[in-house]
Amino acid sequence: MSDIRRQSIISSAVIYFGFAIGLLNTYLFTKQGLFTEEQYGLTGIFIAIAIMMSALAGMAMPSFIFKFYPYYNDNLPPKKNDMITWALLISVIGFILVLIAGIALKHLVVRKFGGNSQLMITYYYWLFPMGFGLTIYTVLEAYAWNLHKSVLTNFLREVQWRLFTTVFIVLFVMNVIKDYSLFIKCFAFTYPGIAIILFIYLVATGKIHFTFSVSKVTRRFFRKILALCLYVYSGTFIFTLSQVFDTFVIASLKGLDKAGIYTLAAVMSSVVQAPQRGVVAASIAHLSKGWKDKNIPLLQRIYQRSSLNLLIFSCGIFILIWMNFADGVKTFGLKPDYLEAVDVLFLLGLARIIDMGTGVNAQLIATSNYWRFELFSGLILLSLMLPLTYFLTKEYGITGPAFANIISISIYNLIRIIFLWVKFKLFPFTLSSIYTLLLAAAGFCICYFTLHNMQGLPAIILRSLLFIIFYAGGIFYFNLSPDVKPVLETVKKRLKIK
Repeated sequence: MSDIRRQSIISSAVIYFGFAIGLLNTYLFTKQGLFTEEQYGLTGIFIAIAIMMSALAGMAMPSFIFKFYPYYNDNLPPKKNDMITWALLISVIGFILVLIAGIALKHLVVRKFGGNSQLMITYYYWLFPMGFGLTIYTVLEAYAWNLHKSVLTNFLREVQWRLFTTVFIVLFVMNVIKDYSLFIKCFAFTYPGIAIILFIYLVATGKIHFTFSVSKVTRRFFRKILALCLYVYSGTFIFTLSQVFDTFVIASLKGLDKAGIYTLAAVMSSVVQAPQRGVVAASIAHLSKGWKDKNIPLLQRIYQRSSLNLLIFSCGIFILIWMNFADGVKTFGLKPDYLEAVDVLFLLGLARIIDMGTGVNAQLIATSNYWRFELFSGLILLSLMLPLTYFLTKEYGITGPAFANIISISIYNLIRIIFLWVKFKLFPFTLSSIYTLLLAAAGFCICYFTLHNMQGLPAIILRSLLFIIFYAGGIFYFNLSPDVKPVLETVKKRLKIK
């Protein structure tokens, strides 16, 4: 657990640093006089479509790596390990198929988005470099996680990628990038940029080898690998579609300007979810080995601690963001239209808390012998998310997808909790989970009723400090997480505090 804790903390720190850069980018995107809501909305569409392309083109190769890496690593010398060779080759072939389909089906995209989202049609073909870069990066990232290089991969995805965006924004503001057309084309190569960096690192450090000889492990497990990829591919596509469908629907029905407002709420709510990537990246190799060794107590410990720690982080960050959001829009000179995102942010934030509070349940199922259940639960998620998002968007505008999100994510996670309990007696929650929610609610009420008449930057600072002191103090005082004291002792040791 100490290795998971150490990597999770470092990765979370890296991710939050990346989100700080992302918030700077968001500020520059939404500040009056720089980008229009439609232009900002297009960047959100680019990211959403890149994620979809990656899910389609990846052909479940990241899941193949997560599940079978221990078998390849334990039974093959590095130079005869053919796992990454086939994973990358199949992903490239998958992307070629996506590219062909994208060109052939452009007329359908024009018909659906041409009325309200003309910018998307103008820059349609620039979506593909971004999608290809994310596809390759996702495969390399999965391999690097099993090499315990999660800190590096999180730095590249969360920090370096945003730094590329920051540079392009600054060059645009300084008029070095003369117009938005050149800016969005540069933006399209941000994911290829981090994929190239990670690839060079893995090759230069001897962590990756290529061989086209079919190994004994590939031959032995081929049928299982094929079955896994077929099932997980469908489940991954379904889950990914559910994540980005809301942006597509808003862009199609309400226009890119509304998609821009929704994107702001989605970006702010994603800050709540930042620690999740660090915990997942640090846990995945241990979960795979835990299932291989049939070590149920280890799996239960990882499940409960991931649930509790993520719940503690998500509740604290969500309250800090939501109670200061409206003041932030006014204080920092964002366009007044972005105040529409307040209700969306609240609902999306709650959905993120629900998802994080259930811990690494998705990774537990994906690395177990019951990975087929991911497809089943994904179908339920999609059957709820898609119609709810479409009809609620038509009825309630940009708030509709947020309602759809929280309803479907709640049911989706409930099903997975029940499954893990029935099959393995694995359960994520403890009494500390309830105490965390009560502590967070009490902290919010104290801050709201004490300082609700204040406005502007002083109000933001005072509310935030008061909540942090109360909430963090409560976490430490009641020792809600077993990881709190070890972390505190490590910090004191590093700072040489007796």
